[in-house]
Amino acid sequence: MIRLPELDLPASSSTWLERWQAQVNAAGDYPEQVGAAKRLFSQKNKRENQTFNTVKRRLAEMCSGAHRCCYCEDSAADEVEHIKPKDLYPEEVFRWENYLYACGPCNGPKNNKFAVFAESDGRFLDVTRAKGAPVEPPASGDPVLINPRFEDPFRFLDLNLESGMFLPSEELTAREGRRAEYTIDEALNLNRDVLREARIEAFDSYRARLREYIEERDADVPKVRLTRLIAALKRMQHPTVWAEMKRQHQWIQELRELFERAPEALDW
Repeated sequence: MIRLPELDLPASSSTWLERWQAQVNAAGDYPEQVGAAKRLFSQKNKRENQTFNTVKRRLAEMCSGAHRCCYCEDSAADEVEHIKPKDLYPEEVFRWENYLYACGPCNGPKNNKFAVFAESDGRFLDVTRAKGAPVEPPASGDPVLINPRFEDPFRFLDLNLESGMFLPSEELTAREGRRAEYTIDEALNLNRDVLREARIEAFDSYRARLREYIEERDADVPKVRLTRLIAALKRMQHPTVWAEMKRQHQWIQELRELFERAPEALDW
């Protein structure tokens, strides 16, 4: 998981989102707002709705590779994910900054799962609403989940290139470490077997593409060919693997040698 590019919506789409959010906000008390948020989002998030078609196109531009999920970077992203769940935060249901594109295997288990550091005393507090529980506002506090729309996950997460596992970065504060653990294990399950295997395969693929680039560059192939090779590498899924390769290259002999031969690749 990496920091997503900052993209804006066209003014007309933003205006429609604001209008729909205003309807939710005016629905009544909190339970009524939750009901309105769920109902109105379901009505508007349709293929025939031009505003949400625009929303999805812009979210797709944030994805890596062939429309990959912004959380796991592996499966196809096909669901508009509310980072702050709409069942808990109806005031965020039509907020552009609360969206990213996710896959079902990430979005389904995450669902309405959310946690905060309580405003009152800073303790970790799971605010997920249990089935059948009263519809009451969640406790106030700072979100625990790392938000790739506005934060750099690399501040919190390390990727072991050999095992394909995400781990909390070293030298985190206790609070930062809790955020890393919650994001990796409890909210998104980023170390499920299929993802670890895919990251290991991506590591092999990135190395192979970098070697191919070096060989063709040294063979003086036309510049247009090199440009296509670079573009193809940048469009691969699991961009976190590439970012981690660049971050760790000085400590892994094979990578150090490759990047010494192609130092320009550190800027890709």
